[in-house]
Amino acid sequence: MEGRGSPRESKESLARMNNNVVARFVGGSPLAVFLRLVVVSFVVGFLLDAFGLDPTTLLNDAVRTARHVVEYGFSDLRQFGRMLLAGAMVVVPVWIVLRLLDAGRMR
Repeated sequence: MEGRGSPRESKESLARMNNNVVARFVGGSPLAVFLRLVVVSFVVGFLLDAFGLDPTTLLNDAVRTARHVVEYGFSDLRQFGRMLLAGAMVVVPVWIVLRLLDAGRMR
């Protein structure tokens, strides 16, 4: 049986391959990604708390906005612009933080 290793070597090779797939999917070592997410979550939570926002308020506002969009559609372009701006106020800083974390990892 040329080209074939022992069953133990095959299992170890499969385990290494699975670890690489997981690491590639989450963007690195699962423990390192978890620690980064904890730190970023704390920083974002601190900033949201500084602005007086809490998860319940954010969720209620998101549900209310979704209902408003469904009920009224996009007929009022001014409201659409306000919603876009409000979303950008959350999305853009999150994107910047993610890019900064990615840039730090690339060095």
